[in-house]
Amino acid sequence: MSEQRFAEQVAVVTGAGSGIGQAVARQLAVEGATVIGCDVDAEGLATTAKLVEEDGHTATMIVVDITAQADIDRIVAALPDQRVDLLANVAGVMDHFLPVTELDDATWDRVLAVNLTGPMRLCRAVLPLMIARGRGSIVNVSSIGGLTGAVAGSAYVSSKHGVVGLTRSIANLYAEDGIRANAVCPGGVQTNIGRSAAPKVPWAYQRLERSFGRVTRTATPAEVATLICWLGSDEAVNVNGAVVTSDGGWTS
Repeated sequence: MSEQRFAEQVAVVTGAGSGIGQAVARQLAVEGATVIGCDVDAEGLATTAKLVEEDGHTATMIVVDITAQADIDRIVAALPDQRVDLLANVAGVMDHFLPVTELDDATWDRVLAVNLTGPMRLCRAVLPLMIARGRGSIVNVSSIGGLTGAVAGSAYVSSKHGVVGLTRSIANLYAEDGIRANAVCPGGVQTNIGRSAAPKVPWAYQRLERSFGRVTRTATPAEVATLICWLGSDEAVNVNGAVVTSDGGWTS
């Protein structure tokens, strides 16, 4: 395995202000990538930039809201030589474990916009650039909530199932253009996504809790980042359309 797997490559990472996205940005920088980190959290991005510098590297941070097409355009405009080798769609939010009967339109729209529509728009934006170069990799962060309905509310589960479908569609349609697309499905991870995970409907959360007994451990962001970076690298050249769990055996 090469310690400089991303030398002379350009990588875009969303959700780079904290958690998994921050860990991915740091690892990619260490491995030689020109990193474009994106997040709505300016303070978080500043922290990531500082950590990358402490690692002995640099990265470009852009404060954006991936739910806004104008901000997607700003990301593309910031790409050096209009090139991107890896897109890591990491940004995501939870839905307070709301069941569909208690689900308000605002929560549904927000969760779908961040977790599914934003990643789709970024894929749509970078795919022509990848196709023009005949190579590129997309890694979308789904969740075990994209494989089962037993771990979150209706909006989150729907959005993460959608991410799996989006990934498989891209993998199928663009493989002949030299593009790979894979999805990672984490279980519990030590991130600040909990800010949108506070349960609001006790009976629904109590029913979902039954599945939590299978949790053996909570992963660190760096543990998930290693998988994302491997899938995005040339070492995974024969991996396309895969949906890979990183859940400590939760869904086994």
